[in-house]
Amino acid sequence: MSGDYVIGLDLGTTSAKAVIFHLNGKVICEAECLITTYYPESGWVEQDPNEIESFAIKAIKDAMGKAKIEKDEVQAIGISCAMHSLICVDKEGKSLSKALIWSDGRSSQQVDRFSEKERQDLFLKTGVPIHPMTPFTKLVWMKETEFEPYKKAAYFMSVKEYLLFHWFGERVIDYSMASATGLFNPSTLGWDEAVMEVAQVDANQLSQVVPPTYILRGLEKKVADGMGLLSDIPVVIGAADGQLANLGIGAILPGEVAITVGTSGAVRQFSKGVRINEKRETFCYAFTDEYCIIGGPSNNGGIALQWLKELFNSQDSYSDFIEKAGNVAPGAEGIIFHPYINGERAPIWNQRATGNFSGLSITHKQEHFIRAVLEGITFNLYQIERALCRLAGEPSKIYVNGGLARSNLWLQMLADIFGKEVYVAETHHSSAWGAAWTALVAIGKRNSFDEIKDNIQLGEPIVPNEDTHRIYQEIYKEYMKRSRV
Repeated sequence: MSGDYVIGLDLGTTSAKAVIFHLNGKVICEAECLITTYYPESGWVEQDPNEIESFAIKAIKDAMGKAKIEKDEVQAIGISCAMHSLICVDKEGKSLSKALIWSDGRSSQQVDRFSEKERQDLFLKTGVPIHPMTPFTKLVWMKETEFEPYKKAAYFMSVKEYLLFHWFGERVIDYSMASATGLFNPSTLGWDEAVMEVAQVDANQLSQVVPPTYILRGLEKKVADGMGLLSDIPVVIGAADGQLANLGIGAILPGEVAITVGTSGAVRQFSKGVRINEKRETFCYAFTDEYCIIGGPSNNGGIALQWLKELFNSQDSYSDFIEKAGNVAPGAEGIIFHPYINGERAPIWNQRATGNFSGLSITHKQEHFIRAVLEGITFNLYQIERALCRLAGEPSKIYVNGGLARSNLWLQMLADIFGKEVYVAETHHSSAWGAAWTALVAIGKRNSFDEIKDNIQLGEPIVPNEDTHRIYQEIYKEYMKRSRV
């Protein structure tokens, strides 16, 4: 391979996206295919793994067509993937079930039946709280309900594993995707026998665990042709989207925290070694044999704003809708919003949690509610970050990406609530760039993960207003006091 390009393939919950980068990180072009999500029963959330595979191939082909570059100019492909998907697969690699994705809640009853001691013991082994998002609890549901695909399955896989098995005939999974299953021990970097026993799965039904720089070679010719690439292109397994978003935005050193807010949200920080929060507020997922990522995901980011916009039947654009909050002082004149309208993961890990407004009066108008929702989303992120502080100390720098990061009003609110400078990357392709950079490290084109900092363009930081920060500290105390969970 003699070209100057690398591809980041980002397999998200909403789309399969291929981004072609120059080796210095400049985006050449992107292509995206939206993934269909199915809701066959209440609480069930599924996607078709074969559709995702065909979309992944198409996204790369479309990106190559837009870029107008030759096949041999692409150095490698790196893969980012959303966590917590689960597919039952037969020996030939055929899917026996749809992909159950992170938001699938069918195992809620099984989760409720775990005792406090069982929750603590399992969490201390895996670093993953007991929650319906995890493949572990989904497997327990399959076992207890005698789910037919589970009984017939030779293998259990994530979406990424499924694609790689089809493309290369290898059953491999990277450390971070393995960690996200809830079946993996980040301290031993292996599948945990005791946890597998609870789900009644065997290690040979799970894939071989490999580091994020693992290279697969010999891409199926039909697949390579469909992508418009050479079949000998190195494909690097990469990691989960959360880890790679941190890497791709440059939040990789001690004290550097990444916050992502799109439909959902997350707060994450790299850590040397395993650090487990015994209160079970946050997760700890392996990334390499040396580093883990600690953090917490929230179900309730932009989805809460979308809900509010629909509730008011607002015809404004999202940016105009959000900007109305600028007409209201911090604290929304007494309204506090707890944003658990979609259940919640971190920091409370309660799928049945419900959102609420408190402090309402007859003088409150639409803009007060918008301000309260933005503040509630951000206070929830701040609560997650406070839990991380107890493990890793105060953050020195906040990096932000995701759809909400396009709002200057919200970015200032975030800086004011956290009391830290906030940095925003100029590209919103952080996970894809993290995947592409991992591929470059794997094939020897870059020396280390840390060097990525020299290849990320950041704008000027958003500086907190200290007076507003002090006001928000008092409002946060009230937010915690009024919490019903």
